[in-house]
Amino acid sequence: MNDDSPKAEAVAVLGDSIVFVGSNQEVKKWIGDSTQLIDLDGKTMTPGFIEGHAHFMGIGFNQMNLDLLSATSFEEVLQKVEEAVKNTRPGVWINGRGWHQDKWDSLPDTMVRGFPVHEALSAISPDNPVYLKHASGHAALANAKAMEIAGIANFAKEGPIVKEVEGGEVIKDELGNPTGIFNENAMGLVTSHIPGKTLGSNLRAAELAMQECLKNGITSFQDAGITRDIEQMYRKLAEENRLKVRLWAMISGSDTSLLQQYYQSGPAIGLGHNFLTIRSIKLYTDGALGSRGAWLLEEYSDMPGEHGHQTTPMSYVYQTSLKALESGLQVCSHAIGDRANREVLDNYEKAFQEKPELAKDHRFRIEHAQHLSAQDIPRFGQLGVIPAMQAVHMSSDRPWAIERLGKDRIEEGAYVWRKLLDSGARIVNGTDAPVEPVNPLASFYASVSRRTLAGDPENGFEPSQKMSREEALKSYTLDAAYAAFEENIKGSIEVGKLADFTVFSQNIMLIPEEEILNTNVEMTFVGGKLEYKR
Repeated sequence: MNDDSPKAEAVAVLGDSIVFVGSNQEVKKWIGDSTQLIDLDGKTMTPGFIEGHAHFMGIGFNQMNLDLLSATSFEEVLQKVEEAVKNTRPGVWINGRGWHQDKWDSLPDTMVRGFPVHEALSAISPDNPVYLKHASGHAALANAKAMEIAGIANFAKEGPIVKEVEGGEVIKDELGNPTGIFNENAMGLVTSHIPGKTLGSNLRAAELAMQECLKNGITSFQDAGITRDIEQMYRKLAEENRLKVRLWAMISGSDTSLLQQYYQSGPAIGLGHNFLTIRSIKLYTDGALGSRGAWLLEEYSDMPGEHGHQTTPMSYVYQTSLKALESGLQVCSHAIGDRANREVLDNYEKAFQEKPELAKDHRFRIEHAQHLSAQDIPRFGQLGVIPAMQAVHMSSDRPWAIERLGKDRIEEGAYVWRKLLDSGARIVNGTDAPVEPVNPLASFYASVSRRTLAGDPENGFEPSQKMSREEALKSYTLDAAYAAFEENIKGSIEVGKLADFTVFSQNIMLIPEEEILNTNVEMTFVGGKLEYKR
């Protein structure tokens, strides 16, 4: 990723930084009696991969709770819950995540508005409250016990008590009873009753997440939304030099007291020897396409009258943007639907115009930017707004997304990497884990092939929107670093930068496309230290 030296034979590291990049012959002057020599034996080394948008703690907790990502039917979800019930004391909550009805091989007989209902789940878990998050994280299924504890329904006595929630929805059946599905902000009706996580469980989740990242060649991780307790834990881990993956975190825009703290103090940059930076604010402005929560300009093709949900007032996006500019912070707004993207761009632009001196190098972002109106695509490059997109979402979602949006909208503005790049935007890649596995090669493959991970269709969906391999690698390294104001210390293999490297079993820049997914991460180096070896 260095234009002046795109390839090299040898790299020398001193401490945590690169001191030489060049030929095997020239590197000999750096070899002393105590130098550790590592021969890659024909393998390929790239700059350390940067996960551009995912949820660090979610990766760890997904391993500690029920992982439903691989479930291919509602029956399989029920089997996993039934097994958990056998091993859980009555009254103890059972939590899981990862189910996605549009990815199941078969659907249950009873569905309401495209979602499964709670009855079968409640029948196998009468004494345990169960809460299962949708893969997107924007909807959830709760059983009767969980709804009873939350005061939403006491099915044995009083009948349902269905509450209305701004920016969310409790989905009901034709009789007005809750189906167990909670969309967007309505999830809080249940989650507020789930016992809080402990410091011990948080530390365990962080350790599991670090292991998973290193195994997948991730050396830096852009964490898309943290609360105060996690912010404090990250700071402590950084101070104690216990972080093995570099974290760049966005603080949750819903934690107003934490926001005020950062408005006053400004960013926290490079804590723990460049292992922790907190300099941005995460806002959620709509939901996900899978749960029909993405906020659209026109109604959903498969649900007339439905436009999705606005989950944060646009006045808050505008005010937060002004305060961020004044404090040296970035704003990173989750926006999936074309209406949400337009509204966010409008409010960013309004703030930039009001504070032009402070907005010269703002690097504000839109997280996902999945479905755009044609007239808004050029605005990313024009305004300098960075689309942080996860290519693997195209691979997973495109086969069913066409039902939600229709052919015209898909072709006009869905996952339009080429149109965005050609308009001057820099794209950040990632996986949105635990929505998808934190495997950068899956997103790299989707970026250049636009196929599903099973290899369909042969030429890819909307093939004109493919990235080149150089662009895909850049989106996972140098451009991801740029989106975090870190391009001067990481993102390429250059003298003076941090010695963060990912080593692959094959040359992902040259091998046949179909071989990319058969490539392994062989080693992961962070700050010159070998943190993972296969």
